Amino acid sequence: MFSTTLINTFSLGLLVVVSVVAAPSGISIGPISVGPGGISLGPGGISIGPGGINLGPGGGPGAINLGPAAVNLRTAGNYAILAKSGISTVPESIISGNIGVSPISTTAFTGFSETLDSTGKFATSQQVIGELFAASFAAPTPTTLTTAVSDMQTAFNDATGRVTPDFTNLGSGELGGLVLTPGLYKWTGAVSVNSTGVTIAGTPLDHFIFQIPSTLGFAAASRVTLVGGILASNIVWAATSVVTAGAGSHIEGVVLAKTAVTLETGATMNGRILAQTFVALQSATVVG
Repeated sequence: MFSTTLINTFSLGLLVVVSVVAAPSGISIGPISVGPGGISLGPGGISIGPGGINLGPGGGPGAINLGPAAVNLRTAGNYAILAKSGISTVPESIISGNIGVSPISTTAFTGFSETLDSTGKFATSQQVIGELFAASFAAPTPTTLTTAVSDMQTAFNDATGRVTPDFTNLGSGELGGLVLTPGLYKWTGAVSVNSTGVTIAGTPLDHFIFQIPSTLGFAAASRVTLVGGILASNIVWAATSVVTAGAGSHIEGVVLAKTAVTLETGATMNGRILAQTFVALQSATVVG
């Protein structure tokens, strides 16, 4: 169904032509032009669908996107991996970014062969392109980590506490083969991604929150693929049970885990792992 609406804006002395197309997936409002210095939407216009309202490529800076509000990681966002019980690696893993453990000591690092810096505030490892921090290091590291862990828990509570989801029990928990649009997603059980993989589509301003009250699993060789410019930092996987990435799988986003996270052999991740218990890497790669 197609209709064209003419809106005479007397106060501006302008005639605006808006093309509206109704489709099963929502409403698409075509290009709008208001003249020199005015409002102009290029190709794609405005689409209103399950994920909310999004401006097309012509929307430019300041485009409106109605995914959920961002989850603020605060100082926890300074770490590629942050855990309370420990971080282990089966060499060689590669981590780009800082990693931290608190409230436990440096013995919580396993497999890193770390070297303590002369300041005593951090350590280094050939497997980490960044620095290692533990609660047993010299001040101000213990206080800094205490704050980061608190911020991690606050972020988890925020992500899992959001109400009025846009999608509930999508795919009965199996995301393989799906294309996801911006929004708040909620399940009542476990969530998995099979070997087909899942695509997450959105602009750099869009946000996704996945509320998972159980386990989260990525099958071996599965991939999370981003399209449309969506940022990994705007995708939050909040799981109350264990998170497992199978061998050779690839994850995009921030994992906020109530318990443990394991990346099996050859798994890769673009994002952050913020776990309230343990993180285990098996020759894995994390780019924070």
